Amino acid sequence: MPAVSTTLRVLAASVIASLTVTGCQALDDAGQALGRADLVNDLAAWMDRALEQTWIADYQLAGGRAASIAQTKEPLRSAYTWPEGKITVTQQAVTRCDTAGGHASCTVLPPVLTAGKPSVVVYTEVGKHGLVTPPAVIRLLTQAALDPAATIIQSDTTLAGHHATCVDVTGAGDHFTACVTTEGVLGSFTGTLAGKPAELALTRYSETVDAAAFDVPPGAAMVDRRTATS
Repeated sequence: MPAVSTTLRVLAASVIASLTVTGCQALDDAGQALGRADLVNDLAAWMDRALEQTWIADYQLAGGRAASIAQTKEPLRSAYTWPEGKITVTQQAVTRCDTAGGHASCTVLPPVLTAGKPSVVVYTEVGKHGLVTPPAVIRLLTQAALDPAATIIQSDTTLAGHHATCVDVTGAGDHFTACVTTEGVLGSFTGTLAGKPAELALTRYSETVDAAAFDVPPGAAMVDRRTATS
């Protein structure tokens, strides 16, 4: 799988298992009972399944900026791109690129210890730049489901031509809205991530990924730190 780390997967699974027994319920606008455990289970399963597939999703961030998440199953690799940078993860390396100021520079680092899958550290770094990842949403949902004061309201919508299930979550002073398509791809998010406001919406989804999605920016200055740290 090109995405979720073992630690995060175990965390989500253990929380979902406990919620299956103890989950509380909230009411949606139609007055239908919405089980916290069922909600987390379904959304986590959709996103987890998608993280094992090949696809690319383009997003619009706050202010009209563009970003994307791309991954392929064979070869195993993922790429996270935002206006000022990019992180590409393969079984051979983690490449971090800075494209701010019109000049691209990239640092090639040793691969993470999870056999080429991005680690929680990678997701955290990506989140600092406003690009929300599926594991980040899974974490927020599980935290909300464990909060007895949280209210979770479900709705449905269509994003970039794809049906999506949405949740509006309020609890412990926090509020966020997230939508996940039936393909398991994050469709939209509005809330706070890494202490900063974050907003994105799906603009295009495809299961055909051009290999160029994993290339470093043209003309980028390269620094390879793999040898020095091996």
